[in-house]
Amino acid sequence: MPGDEIERRHRPTEDERLLGRQDAAFIHTDPWRIHRITSEFVEGFDALAEVGLAVSMFGSARTRPGDAMYAAAEATAAAFARAGYAVITGGGPGIMEACNKGAQEAGGLSIGAGIELPREQHLNGYLDLALNFRYFFVRKTMFVKYAEGFVVFPGGFGTLDEMFESLTLIQTHKVRMFPTVLYGHHYWSGLADWVRETVLAAGNVAEDDLELLQVADSPEETVEMVVACTTGACGHARHAGRRLT
Repeated sequence: MPGDEIERRHRPTEDERLLGRQDAAFIHTDPWRIHRITSEFVEGFDALAEVGLAVSMFGSARTRPGDAMYAAAEATAAAFARAGYAVITGGGPGIMEACNKGAQEAGGLSIGAGIELPREQHLNGYLDLALNFRYFFVRKTMFVKYAEGFVVFPGGFGTLDEMFESLTLIQTHKVRMFPTVLYGHHYWSGLADWVRETVLAAGNVAEDDLELLQVADSPEETVEMVVACTTGACGHARHAGRRLT
């Protein structure tokens, strides 16, 4: 029997490969990781497909109950719930907890999309629907895909990442009619000054790009801005109210 025929007969079939025991190291390879990523997308899409109107709300995990911004986030989420919006957050503590609490206690749907981190961050206790993700980019897709807009409370690098990702998607026309509302003029004005005086001055953004951000200082104003875009009464995020700049 020719050598290649012998080799063919002794080569494991794909079923044998599937059913046989293997070194666990295979789960760390890139091809296997693709399946994990796919499964996370499928899980998220299945869980959120029928949510309806929703808003994604972001802010610092370090904000404590009793802080003015915690109270503002709770009140804003409650106002969105009363307006018929589900509230989606990162599911953790701080501003995320405040938003989920406000939405749930106002009778709205409270959703948390958590993330696996080196330092364990537990999901908060105010979630009607809880998801956990390994990959930031999968999680961020859910924030955009299933929301009518972003509301951004004071926060750190993670909050800024989510904010600038939304602005990039709007600027490049990957999403339309998608308002990004920053809560708290005092907190965000320094960033606005830098964008206008440094980034715009260097020619790295256009004048119109500055209009993609809005600022609000009350729950009512925040909800009004998002609802306006949901109903087609604004451009991208260009609606009555103060521009951040």
